[in-house]
Amino acid sequence: MTGGPTETGHGAGAGSVPVLKARGLVREFRGFRAVDGVDLDVAEGGVHALVGPNGAGKTTLFNLLTGFLKPTAGSVLLADREELAGRSPEAISRLGVARSFQITSLFAELTPHQHVGLALASRTGLGWRFWLSDRKLDRFADRAEELLDQVGLADQGTVPAGSLSYGRKRALELALALALDPTVLLLDEPTAGMGVEDVDRTIELVRKIRAGRTVVLVEHNMNVVASLADRVTVLQHGKVLAEGPYAEIRHDPRVVTAYLGDAHAAR
Repeated sequence: MTGGPTETGHGAGAGSVPVLKARGLVREFRGFRAVDGVDLDVAEGGVHALVGPNGAGKTTLFNLLTGFLKPTAGSVLLADREELAGRSPEAISRLGVARSFQITSLFAELTPHQHVGLALASRTGLGWRFWLSDRKLDRFADRAEELLDQVGLADQGTVPAGSLSYGRKRALELALALALDPTVLLLDEPTAGMGVEDVDRTIELVRKIRAGRTVVLVEHNMNVVASLADRVTVLQHGKVLAEGPYAEIRHDPRVVTAYLGDAHAAR
């Protein structure tokens, strides 16, 4: 890839329908454009990474895709038919789009098993009812155990969540997202604040849970991006700077300059 304009196509593959498609997305905050006319195609069944320097607009774009912010302009289509822009996060979740958050938000006294049971209950008429008896949550016990095993928490299902290590808390949050049975899973900085061992474990976990679904992740750790992403979109100043496979974009002079500065790019 050279320093020329990014070609259109956005990674969905010729003739294929992207599972998630953004067109002309804009988000303004008091006149400042945090996201400025972004087009994005996310191919079904792949891992698509959103990267860029601090302040590039990654988190704002992520929040637009998942309903936590409403766009100033533009659209977000799921499977080329469901308009997501303007819908609530809950409505988007019911359509099969789930997300994790950069900052952990768990109930310290509840066990992982209880957390996952409540997440499974939220997909039924029971909703998020924290006063549910253990007897009522028993109907979700087998599936909760399966999900905890999937994220490597089978042996810690009955301990208070507050006692888990940071990396294990992030794994539990991933289990909560998986409990919603999403077709599209968005992960916000899944390895942020982790040590090397937990990063490696998370990479393997994402490789495992991507089967049968599409993953979109915001990630600063480029080793994680290199290990997982089929396609990478680089943002700068709220715009798409470059897009393509990691092996290509890592050598793009525009990307090198954005991350490391003009002096490094000139070497």
